[in-house]
Amino acid sequence: MAWYDEAVFYHIYPLGLTGAPKENPYGEPEHRLNTLIPWISHIREIGCNAIYIGPLFESVGHGYETTDYKKLDSRLGTNEDLTDFVAKCHEQGIRVILDGVFNHTGRDFFAFQDIKKNRENSPYKDWYCNVNFWGNNEYNDGFSYENWGGYNLLVKLNQHNPAVRDYICDVIRFWVSEFDIDGIRLDAADVLDFAYMKALRQVANDVKPEFWLMGEVIHGDYTRWVNEGTLHSVTNYTLHKALYSGHNDHNYFEIAHTVKRLYEMGGNKPDGLKLYNFADNHDVERIYTKLNNKAHFAPVHILMYTLPGVPSIYYGSEFGIEGKKERFSDDSLRPMLSLADYAEAITNNSYTKLIAALGKVRQHTLALSYGDYQELVLTNRQYAYSRNYNGQSVIVAVNNDDSDYVLTLRAGNAAEYIGALSGEKVSVNGGNIVVNIKANSGDIWLPVTAESEKAVAPVAVTSTPDPKDLPGDTASKAEQNQPAADTARTDAEPADADADQKQHTNENPSAANASAENAKPAVSQDFENGKIAGLQEAILAIMEKNGPVTDQMRRDVEANVYHDSLIAWIKSFR
Repeated sequence: MAWYDEAVFYHIYPLGLTGAPKENPYGEPEHRLNTLIPWISHIREIGCNAIYIGPLFESVGHGYETTDYKKLDSRLGTNEDLTDFVAKCHEQGIRVILDGVFNHTGRDFFAFQDIKKNRENSPYKDWYCNVNFWGNNEYNDGFSYENWGGYNLLVKLNQHNPAVRDYICDVIRFWVSEFDIDGIRLDAADVLDFAYMKALRQVANDVKPEFWLMGEVIHGDYTRWVNEGTLHSVTNYTLHKALYSGHNDHNYFEIAHTVKRLYEMGGNKPDGLKLYNFADNHDVERIYTKLNNKAHFAPVHILMYTLPGVPSIYYGSEFGIEGKKERFSDDSLRPMLSLADYAEAITNNSYTKLIAALGKVRQHTLALSYGDYQELVLTNRQYAYSRNYNGQSVIVAVNNDDSDYVLTLRAGNAAEYIGALSGEKVSVNGGNIVVNIKANSGDIWLPVTAESEKAVAPVAVTSTPDPKDLPGDTASKAEQNQPAADTARTDAEPADADADQKQHTNENPSAANASAENAKPAVSQDFENGKIAGLQEAILAIMEKNGPVTDQMRRDVEANVYHDSLIAWIKSFR
């Protein structure tokens, strides 16, 4: 067990969050990093115990064209500011990992500047890939070189050069000794040389106990990078894609099959492949923007926090903010935010309350960090699984439908379970629990123990987000993006009419009853009783197909004699 096995990350893009200028004037330090110190308490309050922050070091613009690996970007402050920031994080029990941009440098990096000055006579001419003094480029350098991503602003390092490896390894040692960091996220790890990464892993093993190396990998067999010789973890872009498209398409099969494939990739072991899970980051659109139905914010994050892996929240997404990727700019993905604008979020913002509740559950539930994964139920719109550890079975169920859904789920050895998000308790009967999963929501069912009681944080997981939760112009965007009720469903239009009728009934029962009497002919009480009995038989028949039906389950059905409730039961089985 290491600290990162139980980590919940908060991801910060500091140049954006602090509102730094897009271009570095290389002037006097501006101490913007210090403005992030109040965020440390907020990060801890929403249940995160680790920060991934970067890029941080001197660069030309967006931070990934490094000018000096050993100097904090002057737009953010001084090295002393970074040392102080990490120390304050550690004081509050929060680990810190930085961005390691070791695949390429910027053109202002000292080695490249020496090549420009001394050309063939530069001792650094072999620090970069394919330097050709017979070529040229748009900067009119009088030579060409290999870049990264098609941008000559990013000069690709020659990772096979021992001098380059030694220099980068020395940078890691410097970051640990100077700033006391706890790990590094390797930028563009999927294009790094494997021998190069092995050298970095050796340094990681030496500089500090449990020093964590995580890499940015977009696709492929993740075990190529995650193993004892290279990295501890990589970014789980496979799950990221499944999380939003699985909800937009009402297709939990995509998510479940992705999880199964990744779990198998790790040898079907809980510690086989612990990936860095995220719903959004500084390179992709905000999850709130990507979701067709904004109500799916809840089940997306319930899954991200409870599936195998290490969860991460990108700054601002805990507030439900928007962020759309533009053709020539990522600025909207990396906005400046003022924490003062969200001072009451933990109390008043439904999204923040949900994230905080999930963070609390994660902190107090070891099975979510170390437990195995077993699929229990899978339909297009409902998905349930268990995480089992040291005899404890934690059950997770989510629902992407606009109607509630009743599930019968195989339970563990406990006599009673409690919903960590709902606070509801259910008894185990015949080895099963029967739970009602709210529309566009979910819950985490914990065996009732003294420890699990600490994890319970009842929160109203609403199926309709309130745009007032979002500050400023973001609220109007949320209203514009809110899907119409009749387009959110694909296969149950009659249920919408039923839902409308229920809503009116709740608001004005007498008016609804009068309207109902005018809308249909009178029927005998015997007919109504027979219809209810028929519905009960149908419910029991469907339940028997799904598994054993206990006496208590039969009594629950028989006691549920109200017409609207029985209709809801029937719909939950489609």
